[in-house]
Amino acid sequence: MKYPLLLLFASCYISLSAQQTQKPVLHGRNWMAITGKPLAATAGAMIFQKGGNAVDAACAMLAATCTMWDTLSWGGETQVLIYNPHTKKVIAINAMGFAPTGATVEFFKSKGYNFPPEYGPLAATTPGTPGGLIYMLANYGTMTLEQVLVPAIQMAAGYPIEAQAANYIERQKSLIKQWPYSKKVFLTHSDEQREAPEAGEIFVQKDLLLTLNKMVAAEKAARKKGKGRKAALMAAYDRFYKGDIAREFVRGCQEQGGLITMKDLAKWKPLVEQPLMVNYKGIDVYKMQQWTQGPVMLQALNILENFDLKGMGYNSTKYIHTVYQAMNLAFADRDFYYGDPYFKPVEPIKGLLSKEYAKQRATLIQYVKNDAGIGPGDPYPFEGLSNPYRNLLNKRGFELDTSKRNFAPKHDMGNYSPKEIYEDRLWRGTTSVEAADKEGWVVSITPSGGWLPACIAGNTGIGMSQRMQSFVLDSTLNPFNVVAPGKRPRVTLSPAMALKDGKPFMTSAVQGGDTQDQNLLQFFLNVAEFGMNVQQAAEAANFNSNQLWLSLGGTKTSDREPKPGQILLNSNTTEAVRNELKKMGYSLSFGDRTSGPINAIYFDWKHGSLWGGSSNHGEDYGIGW
Repeated sequence: MKYPLLLLFASCYISLSAQQTQKPVLHGRNWMAITGKPLAATAGAMIFQKGGNAVDAACAMLAATCTMWDTLSWGGETQVLIYNPHTKKVIAINAMGFAPTGATVEFFKSKGYNFPPEYGPLAATTPGTPGGLIYMLANYGTMTLEQVLVPAIQMAAGYPIEAQAANYIERQKSLIKQWPYSKKVFLTHSDEQREAPEAGEIFVQKDLLLTLNKMVAAEKAARKKGKGRKAALMAAYDRFYKGDIAREFVRGCQEQGGLITMKDLAKWKPLVEQPLMVNYKGIDVYKMQQWTQGPVMLQALNILENFDLKGMGYNSTKYIHTVYQAMNLAFADRDFYYGDPYFKPVEPIKGLLSKEYAKQRATLIQYVKNDAGIGPGDPYPFEGLSNPYRNLLNKRGFELDTSKRNFAPKHDMGNYSPKEIYEDRLWRGTTSVEAADKEGWVVSITPSGGWLPACIAGNTGIGMSQRMQSFVLDSTLNPFNVVAPGKRPRVTLSPAMALKDGKPFMTSAVQGGDTQDQNLLQFFLNVAEFGMNVQQAAEAANFNSNQLWLSLGGTKTSDREPKPGQILLNSNTTEAVRNELKKMGYSLSFGDRTSGPINAIYFDWKHGSLWGGSSNHGEDYGIGW
């Protein structure tokens, strides 16, 4: 596509092959374990050293990160992509909890909410992580639950808490004090000036330790009765979702005003799914289904395939503008068309991922300015159908006739929350787990939920999820994502995996709410288009769009509304690029690290080795051998 000759673009192109990184590339021949916490990466290494495969190690890392609290806990949710070297297929595990009994639009509106709440027992979906962990261990791992939980159990008995979590507990202690079981666990110095643990203090979680030991005890009892490995694992599963752990979880949840019932826990189960995939210039890119935001990355890749990105230059004005516009087009579709595929109405995902639809969307990009009027498109004709939601789109202020797009949509108007609150919601929660082994197993996980300040369910030590807030109560916003009992919210959680020539090419995941698929998209392009190695790509300067509906935070519509043209850039962005973007209608903000934080593994088939990239953004850490 042609750009006007009179528009000059400055380039911040650098010699990418010589790009220096703050952290070294990780190299391994036998295995790679990378996650958001150093202790959790060590847990993965421990399992590998004992002969476990990548699924076993990933389960140990997941359990360890859940025990460390600041970005997730055991009551949250887990999204997994697994490459099985025996079938040579990528499968997805959906371990997202669902809305409990009584979680209706009418219920939340009666309490004055425009969205379900951010925190507390009414924010909780059913816990998914324990079931997801057990399911993938039973079907794709080799070890027992007792073996993979050894690090987490040792940590629950006491580990030196890191400053990030300890200080956040202190900052949020007024909220934590509302929930008696959370107060008991987190405020270890109650009524002192500092009530939270100090950094480095041995943080003990007696209730969680008991819960984990109960699950292991159920497995061991089943083994003594002659049950096989899988059946014994399911005995642990049943004790959590149907036994005494479930009863205490439900009691503690309901005591504090929550809705989850025993029937809800017994009814929930993890699901094995076929992931979605598009091919980008010979690389098959896999994401979770449309109950996540994963297809956003696939849609954006389809759009960007119509442009010469490499010719534009890495993070030139032309490149930033084009990718920003493509992301906005994809997010506009996400915000209206994505939802739980197990509930009606059925999402038009075939049309959304159509290459022809992407070409149509690409023609909407305006090359001289940001388009504040980007809205959802019409994917239905690309499925041979007519759009049943034209009236809803018109109510939102969008016309499907692209000739009428020269205006700001209704939902872009109004007063917004302060910048710091908005950006906290944009980046909230989550961690990532990446693992691979010499046999060929590859695992990518984006677990989340139950982050601080978490409401703990009774004496289980389990923090409840906060994912209900990702539902909407107004079908005008998204008819596919309206809350209902038994339904899963459309979440931000979005691991990625790519194959080339039928073999694993790269796997990646990132924390950061609505920024996840923005950062994973740019990370992928850094490798595929600009030839960066996996560590360079993980540290490279990305940019983020705020021109989307927030998936987390705030109970008012004004808390969630998009901010057209707002862009987060790296502080090293040149003055020339800054000035050109301002002229194009962008509102700029800056950060020293805008890379994610991304964790990833690249597969070097030429040399038979693994390359690990572990972000320099925060506490992310990897170990290879």
